[in-house]
Amino acid sequence: MTQVLALAVVPEHGLDTVMLAVQVALDSGRPSVYHVLNVLSRLKGPVANRNVATTKLQLVAEPTADVDRYESLRASPPEDRHV
Repeated sequence: MTQVLALAVVPEHGLDTVMLAVQVALDSGRPSVYHVLNVLSRLKGPVANRNVATTKLQLVAEPTADVDRYESLRASPPEDRHV
């Protein structure tokens, strides 16, 4: 079953990349399909955000976190503030 899962990602990542990920997992001493998938995701790298939303709206007042407002909405009494 593990081999099937490893081979199932070949169309997405390519055979050379999957083989490299499998070799890294084997070199670690405790290979698993999850290790191979983790290595593949690390080899892939972060995806660049190409969809940047632009608008002509201008922010007038910077939003602030009002913790007391949220605490007042809670049904139960506030917890001790020891943390």
